[in-house]
Amino acid sequence: MIRLEGISRTFDVGGRPVRALQDVTETIAAGEHVAVMGPSGSGKSTLLNILGCLDRPSAGSYTLDGREVAQQGDGELTLVRRNLIGFVFQFFHLVPRLTAQENVELPMVFAGVPPRERRDRAAAALASVGLEDRATHRPDQLSGGERQRVALARATVMGPRVLLADEPTGNLDSASGRQVLDVLERLNASGLTLVVVTHDFKVARRSGRVVMLLDGRIAKRVAASHVQEIADVLAGEAR
Repeated sequence: MIRLEGISRTFDVGGRPVRALQDVTETIAAGEHVAVMGPSGSGKSTLLNILGCLDRPSAGSYTLDGREVAQQGDGELTLVRRNLIGFVFQFFHLVPRLTAQENVELPMVFAGVPPRERRDRAAAALASVGLEDRATHRPDQLSGGERQRVALARATVMGPRVLLADEPTGNLDSASGRQVLDVLERLNASGLTLVVVTHDFKVARRSGRVVMLLDGRIAKRVAASHVQEIADVLAGEAR
């Protein structure tokens, strides 16, 4: 599903090169649930942006669903993002003036889906995250956990193959966080490939395996049941 080969990303900061990613090679199979961990500045966000076709690598190859996407044009990348990739962020990014239903419909508006189909698909997506009774509520009328579940419904309403989640429980209390993780795991069990960036070891333990980034490189790969090895490495780095 996802194949990264020798991916590097260098930024020019004040006239000096900063290497955010260096020679990252990784394969994520269709239907996997992978957690990405690492300290601040390790390259997690840069990697997620490349996986989501929001940024291009400076070097290397990125194959998504059998196609090389790293060097595609802006129009082609827009179609890849629309049809293959869903995004969930820590801060929800819902439109305040729109209802939950209307927020979920937004990707379909941009894709030109007819209004009746948009309404039906958005209603089904909200039902899939347990929020069919909150469809007419605006974000300020929803709890943090409900907002994140609306964001999940919006991220999946176009039927993506991959879901990228950046700290999806970072702003939630523990009970709401568990609800969101339950939804993510149901989506993954249905065949959706799931990549979650997280600092939370409880979240990482619920994945299938964990990839740790350090200074822009993959420093360790472990099964989720061995995530304590990641904790030990990070603790050593902090000392």
